[in-house]
Amino acid sequence: MKPDLLLVGNVSPRMRGRLDAEFTVHPLPDEPARANFLAETGPKITACCTTIGLTTEVMDALPNLKIVSSYGVGYDSIDAAHAADRGIIVTHTPNVLNDEVANTAILLWFATARKLVAYDRYVREGRWEREGAAPLTASPQNRTVGIVGLGRIGLAIAERLGVFGATVVYHSRSKKDAPYAFYPDLVEMARACDVLICITPGGPGTRHIINAEVIDALGPEGILVNVARGSVVDEAALIKALQEGRLGGAGLDVFEEEPKVPSAFFGMDNVTLQPHVGSATHATRQAMGDLTCDNLSQYLKDGTALTPVPECAHLVKR
Repeated sequence: MKPDLLLVGNVSPRMRGRLDAEFTVHPLPDEPARANFLAETGPKITACCTTIGLTTEVMDALPNLKIVSSYGVGYDSIDAAHAADRGIIVTHTPNVLNDEVANTAILLWFATARKLVAYDRYVREGRWEREGAAPLTASPQNRTVGIVGLGRIGLAIAERLGVFGATVVYHSRSKKDAPYAFYPDLVEMARACDVLICITPGGPGTRHIINAEVIDALGPEGILVNVARGSVVDEAALIKALQEGRLGGAGLDVFEEEPKVPSAFFGMDNVTLQPHVGSATHATRQAMGDLTCDNLSQYLKDGTALTPVPECAHLVKR
């Protein structure tokens, strides 16, 4: 008999085919059916595949759970430390999405600096013909760019920035073995930068790390780009700074209450908005799905996993 797997969220047909081949798949029902489902089926579940996270409540209703394979590099919607305490391996999908997220970060910066969206609308509305040439914009060339979180994706961003003559600096929890200037003080770094790109993990430890003080340090000519998590930026402080001209612009792929986006952003020509699509290309999403399934297949094979999250790495013996 195939082992039982809990499916949380939606998966592609390709992923579902692989899951069905190796597991008896049980989609997690909505309330009010969920409680009965967990009571009756929960003890049979040994694996979980999730595209939207896993609450601790559901996790704890699965007494024999051994592995949670999460689709995505971020896993702040899973209590990995709690899982590790229970001996549950949590995996994610790093590396396969580095290039696309890095490209999106730079795209958001350029689109904001050169007012790509606003000037597209300027042409479509016939204003170029009626009002003449659009105002000049700021050049992205030869800028100082601060990266908040120099992990895999942060490094991919940094490597690309050299093409544009950028001076790259970074802030993270600790100094990295990287050829860029390290700032232990985020406010000090923001003061030295023209652009801040956020790609730090989400979670309580980084909640509102980009606050009013950091935004003010970046200043009225500065641009903030967020391709991390919406929780990383104090959205209310960001909106207020943009409204008051204390920040030059923002390129945002993530928001605090997705998919709800504050309407205050909608009328701002110096803000570029995207619906959390940093890694959303066909090739990257397929690679993410394949790795999500590969982790489960590997666990079935020998009890290990390919890409455990750091909190669970000690549970994977090779």
